[in-house]
Amino acid sequence: MQPVRKSQKLANVCYDIRGPVLEHAKKMEEEGHRIIKLNIGNPAPFGFYAPDEITADMIANLPAASGYADSKGLFAARKAIMHYTQEKNIPGVGLEDIYVGNGVSELIVMAMQALLDNGDEVLVPAPDYPLWTAAVSLAGGRAVHYVCDEAQGWFPDIADIEAKITPNTRAIVVINPNNPTGAVYPQPLLEQIVELARKHQLIIYADEIYDKVLYDGEHHVSIASLAPDVLCVTMNGLSKNYRACGYRAGWMSVSGEKRHARDYIEGLNMLASMRLCANVPGQYAIQTALGGYQSINDLVAPSGRLARQRDLAFEMLSAMPGVSCVKPKGALYMFPRLDPEVYPIADDQQFILELLQQEKVLLVQGTGFNWIAPDHFRVVFLPNTDDLTEALGRVGHFLENYRLRHGTN
Repeated sequence: MQPVRKSQKLANVCYDIRGPVLEHAKKMEEEGHRIIKLNIGNPAPFGFYAPDEITADMIANLPAASGYADSKGLFAARKAIMHYTQEKNIPGVGLEDIYVGNGVSELIVMAMQALLDNGDEVLVPAPDYPLWTAAVSLAGGRAVHYVCDEAQGWFPDIADIEAKITPNTRAIVVINPNNPTGAVYPQPLLEQIVELARKHQLIIYADEIYDKVLYDGEHHVSIASLAPDVLCVTMNGLSKNYRACGYRAGWMSVSGEKRHARDYIEGLNMLASMRLCANVPGQYAIQTALGGYQSINDLVAPSGRLARQRDLAFEMLSAMPGVSCVKPKGALYMFPRLDPEVYPIADDQQFILELLQQEKVLLVQGTGFNWIAPDHFRVVFLPNTDDLTEALGRVGHFLENYRLRHGTN
């Protein structure tokens, strides 16, 4: 029998958040080990649940959710999203400019499939949320990674972005608030990115799924609100702000210069129709979520659970020898650095696997986010303070033993 091989289109696709180290963790759990998982931003296992009124509204509408919806989404859901874009000062978004998807993940893939031909390039941040790089590759494009500068609070390096623009560059991805670094970009920086997109006729893809998960009084600015003359595709959803990952209710809105994008928009419409529609029960949660009480504000306030856990994780990591960390202003993650002089790591996936085997803590290595060197890892600070203290204590113990083994203590 001839072996059945995967498509060559998957050659440059990776998603280490759910990669081989996770598979090893599952085997360990099957053997009876308790694993503390700091690898994925899934709020529910840590006691963060969707607000009751959202769940109740979805349940109440289940009898009406048996059939297909409009391929772009329910009218009431898209109307609520349209109002939300107005609150974010994004101009010119009508009902037909909004697409509801099975989470933002589906829409990212759809947006890239509709745009890219073989050899087209998309500027993607490094580090990034790896689905963006994977979606570009799967669509036949090439992800070109621009550097986010850790020394400057993980802000994008504008000079590096411009240096990487070529005649093949079609678009730039902006993840704000950022996953995995937690950086929140100020308006002047966003304006510089808009000017580059304007100058080089690039599409801006804005991943804003964490736009309400903000700390220390930080304010989020939608980049599309600064670019009325540039084609922008803005992504958002219920998964993080409303702790409703499993509802698979995300959306994207198209704004800016749409007159010259009619062919691309036709492609989006074709792909939206081909998948028939997004999950209908989850769509019934959108209007209630966007128009209701914003309980996320309580969680990110200085006394809120998320803010307290962020502070705890930052303090514990910063106290570890050879570890430095930029304190995140948004999202659910931080991206600490391991000093290569103290931790001479050649393969950071192997490093994370050894941590899992020895300490029963699951993290994701920095190269899993397309970072350029094996000297970072991402921490999810969703566990309660007791579990987070235990998990990071185990990380500290592993690092201490690593320094002893390598004579860098």
